[in-house]
Amino acid sequence: MPEEAVVWQLPRHPRSVGRSRALLRAQAADWKLPDEVTDTAVLLLSELMTNAYRHARVSPGREIRVRCVLGDDRRLRVSVTDADESMPTFRNPSPDDESGRGLILVTLLAETWGTEPRTDGVGKTVWFVTPADVPSPTASAHGGSTAATCAGPPTHGTPPSSRR
Repeated sequence: MPEEAVVWQLPRHPRSVGRSRALLRAQAADWKLPDEVTDTAVLLLSELMTNAYRHARVSPGREIRVRCVLGDDRRLRVSVTDADESMPTFRNPSPDDESGRGLILVTLLAETWGTEPRTDGVGKTVWFVTPADVPSPTASAHGGSTAATCAGPPTHGTPPSSRR
């Protein structure tokens, strides 16, 4: 089976997070991906989209590009590209913080992930690959997952930030 891909251009706006989730869920159904793979991919896309609209310091009107590629091995690679050149950094959230855990989730649930500067313009791309068979995000959140032992370190080479 040849590789299949879809691309969506979305405005840099909070509503685009929900829209991207709906688009991915519909595409995953067309590709007949297992529910666990879909649920994990939708959660991780939501985290990357939220980071792209909240943290990208760019002029109004810039769009966020989402690209989903289903490989021959049935692994799903999802990338989110924005026009900000700042690479994402790990945060060390306290238990009371309402944000700052997105990259931790990506590290725990993705088979691999990374960041790279855009080669064809300004900005960056953050991407992840789902395992072919993944535990559900709900099981992972309750400690029933082996994702933490299988995930390994992020492949982007950026050490976690010591910023608090």
